[in-house]
Amino acid sequence: MKAAVIQNFGEIPQCEEFPDPVVESDDEVLVNVKAVALENAIRVVASGTHYASRQMMPQLPAIIGFSGIGELDGQLISIRGIRPPYGSIAEWAIVTKATAIPISEGIDAVIAAAIPPPAMTSLLPLKTTAKIEPGNAVLVNGATGVAGKLAVQIAKLLGAGRVIGTGRDDEALSQLTGLGADSTIDLKQPDDQLAAELQNEAEQGVDIILDYLWGHPSEIILKSLTPQTFSFARRRIRYIEIGGMAGPTISLSADALIDSGIELYGTGAGITPEIITEGTNQVWDFIKNDQLHIEIEKVPLEDIEEAWKRTDLHGTRIVIVPS
Repeated sequence: MKAAVIQNFGEIPQCEEFPDPVVESDDEVLVNVKAVALENAIRVVASGTHYASRQMMPQLPAIIGFSGIGELDGQLISIRGIRPPYGSIAEWAIVTKATAIPISEGIDAVIAAAIPPPAMTSLLPLKTTAKIEPGNAVLVNGATGVAGKLAVQIAKLLGAGRVIGTGRDDEALSQLTGLGADSTIDLKQPDDQLAAELQNEAEQGVDIILDYLWGHPSEIILKSLTPQTFSFARRRIRYIEIGGMAGPTISLSADALIDSGIELYGTGAGITPEIITEGTNQVWDFIKNDQLHIEIEKVPLEDIEEAWKRTDLHGTRIVIVPS
């Protein structure tokens, strides 16, 4: 079968022939793969720099990809739990029956592959960690990427009264208003101007921050929320760290936490398997009701090398279509 294969960590995947997977137990099924989103997590694991790279890909050569959408007996299913060295970006995959979850009729395979994973990165923290309430103000740091654009929409769907989006891409920033953002902030401007805009938003009130960037932009956000004089915190600010696209570390002063009301969380805080199931079902409902929108580009498996090299996506999700 054709598959996206790496021989060594750090290589660009190539479309080549790989031995067909074989069912080895009654707990497994053979699935025809229909669509797989080319997510950043796949890239990081394949690079060998992820802490779980060697756990998820214990032998090489291997097929990249860990989840996706497949077809089994004419039914679209969500697939994961693929046995190494096999992966999801291939014509066929072996998955455990327990992880082959049927998808509601009427949902396109490409959309099903593209939207749920990034949507969950904001839906679960907003509902479970931040416990969003109607009227809350939500700041999405890094709103111009795929997950950030969905976060803006999901915050509004969950009742946010005001949504602020930050980003560096002018074209993508201009799209955020149409997705529900009430204001946008350009991260390319000088630090003092950026801090002034953020302080203005803070004065209007910010309840929840979803941070897909970390790094220097987050340092400026935290500084803008830090009181300049002694005072009691005026409100709780649930700050949820999700991604590190702008850098893995920050400098964090004690003052940023002492008087600001900031509560700093990781994205997995309070998440359980039951909450994931509930959230997944809600995302499917959003999709069926045509309430979530991102730009999607379908790419055939044969073009995986070119897709891997792309740097011009600007918030567009590439979905690999194996067959």
